Parts: sequence; structure tokens; C-alpha cells
Amino acid sequence: QVQLVESGGGLVQPGGSLRLSCAASGRTFNVYAMAWFRQAPGKEREFVAGIRWSGGSTNYADSVKGRFTISRGVAKNTVYLQMNSLKPEDTAVYYCAADSLFGSLSMRMSEYDLWGQGTQVTVSS
Repeated sequence: QVQLVESGGGLVQPGGSLRLSCAASGRTFNVYAMAWFRQAPGKEREFVAGIRWSGGSTNYADSVKGRFTISRGVAKNTVYLQMNSLKPEDTAVYYCAADSLFGSLSMRMSEYDLWGQGTQVTVSS
């Protein structure tokens, strides 16, 4: 089994930056892709960015393209989300997710079987 632990959330002013981290432990060799999703109050959870474990290809939601960057750590057991030019509408709980079953870089929640507990990001002046 793989466990995911997020960190790095907090309060930031509009236009500021934050970097989220997700540390994976356990049987990480089974992981095909990892992703970040977010859920704002009263809204459904949505895809933010994903990265394929092998090869490092990435995918982004249109709302964050050019502002957010997903990357893997050198040891490949950590994934990061660098968030720049943050906007109030980026306020949400951010969740790390891993795909150990499906083998694709998907934007659908249903194709990620492992989830972290989430970390709050608040963008406000």
C-alpha cells in the first residue's frame, strides 16, 4: 500500500506563491502517476495537475496553466506543486492523489485510487 502526506499549504496574498509537497511512502514502485486535485467550499473536487511517474509527462487544468508547475523529487517518492501568481479563486483544500491501478495520466478522480488527507490553501489579502 502507498501512503500520501501533503504539506506546504497556508495563507498567501493574491499574486503570491506557495509550494505544496506530497510524500509517498510504501510500495511506490506500483505508482503510475500522481496528481493534485482541489476542492473549494461548495464545489466539486477538480483536477489541477498530474505527472506520469515514468517519463515525467505532465497535464494541467486550463485554469492553472502557466501559473502552476508539477514536478517530481529526485528520489521519485515526492511530488511538488509550485503555485505562482495565486488568485483568490485558487483557495481550496488541495489533495494529492496516486494511480496504482489504471496506468494513465487521467484528469478523472475515479482513476486515482490513493489519496492524501489534504492541505488548505487560502489566497486572501
